[in-house]
Amino acid sequence: MAGGEQRGERPGGPARVALQKEIGLGSACAIIIGNIIGSGIFISPKGVLEHTGSVGLALIIWVLGGGVAALGSLCYAELGVTIPKSGGDYSYVTEIFGGLAGFLLLWSAVLIMYPTSLAVIALTFSNYVLQPVFPNCIPPYNASRILSMVCLRNYEELTPSKAFNFWMTPSVGHLALAFLQGSFAFSGWNFLNYVTEELVDPRRNLPRAIFISIPLVTFVYTFTNIAYFTAMSPQELLSSNAVAVTFGEKLLGYFSWVMPVSVALSTFGGINGYLFTSSRLCFSGAREGHLPSLLAMIHVKHCTPIPALLVCCLATLIIMLVGDTYTLINYVSFINYLCYGVTIIGLIVLRWKKPKIFRPIKVNLLIPVTYLAFWAFLLIFSIYSEPVVCGVGLIIILTGVPVFFLGVYWRNKPKCVNRLTELVTCWGQKLCFVVYPQDGVPEEDEVPAAHSQVPASETSLRK
Repeated sequence: MAGGEQRGERPGGPARVALQKEIGLGSACAIIIGNIIGSGIFISPKGVLEHTGSVGLALIIWVLGGGVAALGSLCYAELGVTIPKSGGDYSYVTEIFGGLAGFLLLWSAVLIMYPTSLAVIALTFSNYVLQPVFPNCIPPYNASRILSMVCLRNYEELTPSKAFNFWMTPSVGHLALAFLQGSFAFSGWNFLNYVTEELVDPRRNLPRAIFISIPLVTFVYTFTNIAYFTAMSPQELLSSNAVAVTFGEKLLGYFSWVMPVSVALSTFGGINGYLFTSSRLCFSGAREGHLPSLLAMIHVKHCTPIPALLVCCLATLIIMLVGDTYTLINYVSFINYLCYGVTIIGLIVLRWKKPKIFRPIKVNLLIPVTYLAFWAFLLIFSIYSEPVVCGVGLIIILTGVPVFFLGVYWRNKPKCVNRLTELVTCWGQKLCFVVYPQDGVPEEDEVPAAHSQVPASETSLRK
């Protein structure tokens, strides 16, 4: 796993238990690319093609998806170097809008966004491993779930006349859903922001990693889809249970086994990356007082947030038993985009509230405005086309309001509740062998974590 997993050394003193700055530029690029190219490119092409109704429009959606991800990543680059704290969206929203807004984003991320993404990647892993065993049918439900838990030359289709030959007329709502399916494949472009405090020289390496990785992923995704369409007809792609396996069978013959093995390795690596970054989100939330304090502890030897990792795995196992893959993607894509938009609105608010704060990177205001215009279009038509899915997503987010007031805002809890919390924390410490990280001398580009349980919107920003 990249970075942050070894004990730090004080000059002339004993080892210090803390997350370490060990993620360089190469590892940073690997985190972004590895998290984006996990499972999405192997399952999203079917969903995008199904909603667009033509090969040409599907390819346009893929290119647009990369462009929108690039706009969003530029905004996140500015936020990441202006507020250099681990936690990504959560830290920025908490800093700008206050504790409740930050908690709701954290609540939706811990409850559905990351467990769902991990579940989809794990299910993709199991489907591709089992597909060669069940070549003519869908792999059995129980077999794919069990395996997921163990994991934790037809060029005519690309000619203009064929590429834009619609077998259905897509509505604006269908295009929004197609984009949601495609955006799932691009999810992960903001994950480096979750481990900012473990980056070496984040003010240089964070934007550099983003500028290198996003165009590279867009290029790979677009040409991967072109490869799919040169080997398969749209009807073959839509009827395939595992697109990459069908692609391998048509193109590689006896060596088609290479494709499911490659996909399994890719998805397995994607799970590793998701767990690495999502556990840091839980860690940041607990450090701010928004989650149980046990989740803010790290292993005394490996300096890894073990309790946060276990919570992520448990939530994923629960989500994995509910719903089919494409419904899960619609859920997570809608909530993802909602959180992205709120965070980028925060960029504009921060420009207005703190115009003189030091910004190593300052993007043109047209970039966040363009992203938000596209964001509003996507959300409005997604709600129109899938009101139930979007409504359930909004309800899940809003269930965090009473949880915030009961668990975070309410300070004077009964003694029995405090004793129970202390007992569970002590038991968890002994079981996981974890302690609170030891504070070191702050580095020049670090921002100290808030000590209050309810971070205020006016928490001071250094520089």
